[in-house]
Amino acid sequence: MEYNRFFGGNPLGVVVRLALISIVVGVVMSALDIRPDNILLFLDRTLQRIWEMGFGSIEWLLEHLLLGAMVVIPIWLIARLIGMGRSGRET
Repeated sequence: MEYNRFFGGNPLGVVVRLALISIVVGVVMSALDIRPDNILLFLDRTLQRIWEMGFGSIEWLLEHLLLGAMVVIPIWLIARLIGMGRSGRET
């Protein structure tokens, strides 16, 4: 397995970039008062809602999944297409 291809570059460089991005995201989340315990509490409440409301919560989950996918999937697709364009020019 080619580690450079799997990681999308030099593994050490990727780890450093991910660490820097994580710090920036952590600062932004802290400024917005988003804490890990808040996220865990949200997940716990979501699981309780799923358990208590049954299929109504599945509809809620799918609605939010589709809403998020409307943003995430096009961004991912564009990023992959740009990445393919870059790799095609480098060879």
